[in-house]
Amino acid sequence: MKPHSRTTTRNILALGLVAGLALVTGCTKSESDDSAPAQTTGSGDAGKQVAEGGGGKTCAIGDYGADKLDLKNAVVGFSQSEKEANPFRIAETASIKAEASKRGVKLLTANAQSQFSKQISDVQDLIAKGAKLLVIAPLNSDGWEPVLRSAQAKKIPIITIDRQINAAPCKDYVSFIGSDFVAQGRRAADQLIEATGGKGEIAILLGAAGNNVTTERTKGFEDRVKAKAPGLRIVFKQTGEFTREKGQSVTEQLIQSKPGIKAIYAENDEMGLGAVNALKGAGKKPGAVKIVTIDGTRNAVQGIADGWISAVIESNPRFGPLAFATLDSFTQGKPVGEDIVIQDSQYTEANAKSDLNKAY
Repeated sequence: MKPHSRTTTRNILALGLVAGLALVTGCTKSESDDSAPAQTTGSGDAGKQVAEGGGGKTCAIGDYGADKLDLKNAVVGFSQSEKEANPFRIAETASIKAEASKRGVKLLTANAQSQFSKQISDVQDLIAKGAKLLVIAPLNSDGWEPVLRSAQAKKIPIITIDRQINAAPCKDYVSFIGSDFVAQGRRAADQLIEATGGKGEIAILLGAAGNNVTTERTKGFEDRVKAKAPGLRIVFKQTGEFTREKGQSVTEQLIQSKPGIKAIYAENDEMGLGAVNALKGAGKKPGAVKIVTIDGTRNAVQGIADGWISAVIESNPRFGPLAFATLDSFTQGKPVGEDIVIQDSQYTEANAKSDLNKAY
């Protein structure tokens, strides 16, 4: 089954200092809105995090087949997918732990160390240890059937964050909370078009295969370039697997095979920073090859200040307040969005220095 897709009509879901979820009807978001987020509070204080809920489709506990419970007395299991060498994963896990602590919720954690088979066994183990609710950051989108069967047998609600799984919302899992990855790709394209003047040969450092993040960030970028800048030619695409080391080695190959390359779109900051290392090693000067990345890590934003990176589209990792507010409402019997979009900011030359402290 294909991942549940977002619709263009959205509700505004605000997380303030008051616990819980407040749903307010919002406006339709147009294509032209992608390059300028409505607010930028998502990159700062997580307590003021703002998000948008997708499409009006909701899930209630009765629809899901689970029982009401008190979140404060429940055990929550959190499964992290990747090694916490990536700043995104560090910030994501820290946010989940901080919110659990703030709410006095018992939290069990596991880290799959970037091994999908381990993540499946990790989640099974969390269930065996008594987790009544699950928050999962999936490594891959496919292959979750064993976990879903186990959770359904025990009526355990599942929230997925930052990556979708190929399953049915409000049946196999309750909600997906994450960025609008297609919009991220479009916004990255807008920044690259501006940096290059809309002409020249460009390359894409693809993320890891097998998840919706890579697919959607690529689609958003390519569609936008085709529509707005036909003078930009994508002449190179290769996966950097979301790692700095692979991003560097792939860019080293790129420099050799395409010496006239004008710009690079890296689908996460770590690959973009690897590209910077490769360009430095090749004796290139800052800005000689334009780079746009996605994530919002401190090192990448510093790269803008240093002249190596043109723009960074934030992918907000601070899921803790939003995930636990969703679980709290759901377990009380209130309907929650099936598809909840966390708000992302962005960094350019105009705000990189002033907003560096907001990066993670």
